[in-house]
Amino acid sequence: MKKGFKSNRMLWMRVTIIIFVLSPFHLFTFSPVSAQTNDKTFNHFFLEAMVQRQKGHHDAAFDLLRHCRDLNPDAPEVYYFLGQYYAALKQQDESMACVKKAAELDPENTTYMETLAQAYISRQDYASAIPVIKGIYERDKNQEEMLEMLFQLYQQVEDYDNAISVLNQLEQNDGKNERLSLAKSALYNRMGKNKEAVAEMAALARQYPNDLNYKAMYGDALLMNDQTDEAVEIYHEILDEDADNTRVLLSLRNLYQGLERQEVADSLTRRVLLGSHASTDEKLRLMRQEIQTSESADGDSTRVLELFRQVLALPQSDAEMALLCASYMNAKKMSRDTITPVLEQAVAIAPDYAPARMQLVAYAWEADNMDRVIALCQEARQYTPDEMLFYYYQGIAYYRRDSLDCALSAFQNGIGVITNESDPAIVSDFYAVMGDILHQKGKALEAFAAYDSCLVWKADNIGCLNNYAYYLSERGERLNQAEEMSFKTVKAEPKNATYLDTYAWILFMQGRYAEAKVYIDQALQNMDDQKENAVIIEHAGDIYAQNKDITRALSFWQDASEKLPENTLLARKIKLKKYLKE
Repeated sequence: MKKGFKSNRMLWMRVTIIIFVLSPFHLFTFSPVSAQTNDKTFNHFFLEAMVQRQKGHHDAAFDLLRHCRDLNPDAPEVYYFLGQYYAALKQQDESMACVKKAAELDPENTTYMETLAQAYISRQDYASAIPVIKGIYERDKNQEEMLEMLFQLYQQVEDYDNAISVLNQLEQNDGKNERLSLAKSALYNRMGKNKEAVAEMAALARQYPNDLNYKAMYGDALLMNDQTDEAVEIYHEILDEDADNTRVLLSLRNLYQGLERQEVADSLTRRVLLGSHASTDEKLRLMRQEIQTSESADGDSTRVLELFRQVLALPQSDAEMALLCASYMNAKKMSRDTITPVLEQAVAIAPDYAPARMQLVAYAWEADNMDRVIALCQEARQYTPDEMLFYYYQGIAYYRRDSLDCALSAFQNGIGVITNESDPAIVSDFYAVMGDILHQKGKALEAFAAYDSCLVWKADNIGCLNNYAYYLSERGERLNQAEEMSFKTVKAEPKNATYLDTYAWILFMQGRYAEAKVYIDQALQNMDDQKENAVIIEHAGDIYAQNKDITRALSFWQDASEKLPENTLLARKIKLKKYLKE
């Protein structure tokens, strides 16, 4: 006997280790397989099944376990593992039968019983799960989580008496506390036992007489059960001790709103908002309620804005209230001059809050105040150096001010914070504008490299495609590629005079004069009266000249010369009455 026991114990240790590594359930203890049978054949096949399971050979393990079941139909560990495999195969009835069989054969095994309970719960068979969970707890009173589960299950089957019994047991184990008393009171209310609901909260308040929060809960319970006078009396007792008790003030506010005593309710609202005891979250929640009430009534913003003004006149620990105010003002379509001071206050409180500063940048942009855009972005870069947009808008603002070196510096610094999560459209524009700047600075090859990077991020960046194509055509380089890029812009915006002119000019540079004339005519039809159109008109003259219509060519050149009198090449074309290259 001793020799056999030693052998079986070693086998059991091996099985336990395998389960610890592989089982999706927590570690548990099986009865040694020899307790079920002395059949060495069974032991051999069961151990081999566990080995195959450990190796991930689940088909083999499944077959071996079914063979073990044939060898010993009373081995609970076999049914337990088979239950897992049947569940994986989505054969839920077979899985359930195996789990039930394992629990039936070894009801003292906590893991089997817990698995059975979970199986019932997954099927929403809560009534069947209850006795299983109760049995687990009765065998091990230290598993208090079983009581928590029982409480939930009794609620699911609407057995509120037993749910309260469970809460009483938890209270006996852990002592009376807020969570348990609130749960019991809620159950009593659900059962229509209002007196018991109030009594439960009264008992909590009596047990902890120095905790005004529990006393306030007692008042709330009275109020909920239509004992208004008693509730108000409790509330005022609390206020006598703590005049700024936020919970009580809010409870009274809600009470007076329900009684349509709006002046009293408004007074309590201001008392909470302007006091120092309420948390930021409580104040924000209250302000949102005021906004909702206002919008549900007449939508008059006067009272809400006055509340915001009074609150924001006080020291603020964070920017949330100012941001809520700015959001409300935006929703009410108020002017940017009105919203700007509120955003500035938010930025002063939280200088690293990028959205508020970005809104200020947007307002400065709308006002065409590039100096302010630059200043706002420069300051923002100190607090949020990884926010790409501030580099972008600063660079654009410098560019619009013709400060090319500063613009290029801003863009180059911004490239350093680009990540895979960056907005491709913004990154593409980064490189596009950099390309334009580099070209203006006479660095054509660097400009073309920037354009290439732009198109990697956004292949259909139309502005970049147009400029890239045009600058290539000016140099007489890669004209076929330039034509392909330019055609994409014309297809995207067929009435854009600039894009039509670029395409016409590339065709001209390719010697395709008749085709160029078709597109330059379209460009002329769609252009406005801006001075920049002088280039389009000059191109028209060049194209008409190469199409042997020198009379029209001279007319275009003379028109362009009036807009660009300093253009000496134009003057020579007119004088010589023929197309000339640079």
